[in-house]
Amino acid sequence: MYFYFGMKKLLSYPLSILFYLFFGITLVIFHPIQWLCLKLGGYEAHKRSVDIFNFCLMRCLNILGTRFSVENQYDIPRDKTVIFVANHQGMYDIPPIIWYFRIHHPKFVSKKELGKGIPSISFNLRHGGSVLIDRKNRREALVKMSKFADYLAETKRSAVIFPEGTRSRTGEPKKFQVNGLLMLFKKLPDAVVVPITINNSWKLFKHGNYPIDVGVHVRLKTHKPIPVNSQEAESLVAEVERTITADII
Repeated sequence: MYFYFGMKKLLSYPLSILFYLFFGITLVIFHPIQWLCLKLGGYEAHKRSVDIFNFCLMRCLNILGTRFSVENQYDIPRDKTVIFVANHQGMYDIPPIIWYFRIHHPKFVSKKELGKGIPSISFNLRHGGSVLIDRKNRREALVKMSKFADYLAETKRSAVIFPEGTRSRTGEPKKFQVNGLLMLFKKLPDAVVVPITINNSWKLFKHGNYPIDVGVHVRLKTHKPIPVNSQEAESLVAEVERTITADII
C-alpha cells in the first residue's frame, strides 16, 4: 500500500506539469473566443463559448486521471430561476456545475478578487451575468446581491452560491454564511432551491498546488428541489445546510 501511494505521488509530478500546460493554453485560447462571441453573437454565443470552455477544463483534469460524476434523480425546473447551493472544496467545483447544469444558465456569486487577472475566468465573471462581491463590505455586498436577484428574476437564469464563503481544504464543511442566501430567498420567492453536495474535490489539492493528486473522483449529488416559498427563509437555509452536509464524506 505504501508503495502504491508513493508511486501515485511520484506520477503526479509530471502529470501536474502537463495539466498546467494545457490548463494555461485553454485559459489563453478561450479569452479572445469569449470576447468575439460576446461582441458578435451576444449573450447566447458567449454562453456557449463558456460552456465549451468549462468542458475543456474538465478534459484538462482528465490528464490527471480526474473523473467527474453527477447524481441527479430529480426533474429540475427549466422555466424558473433555480438557486443552486453547494459546499465548496476547490476551484474545480465550478467547471462541472457550469457544464452539467448549463441548460439552467448558472451564474455565480463570487468574490471580487476573481474579477480580474485570470484569462477567460475573470472575463466570464465580469460579462457573463455573475456577481462579484467584496466580502469585507457587507452593505455593498447585500446591495449587489439584491440587484443580482433582480437580474435573475428578469431573465429566469439561475444562481450558484457557496455559502461557506471559502473553500474547505480538508473536505470538512464550514458554517454557512446566510446573508446572501436570505437576500436571494427574499427577492426570489418563486424560485426553487437545489442543494448540491460536492465530494473529493479538495483531494486534488491535498499536496498543495503542486503536485495535484491523481485519480481523484469528484462527485456531485443533487438533492430534491425545494420551493423557496414553501417555508420561512431561516428554516429553509437550515434545511439546505443540513441536506448538503449530511452527504459530505
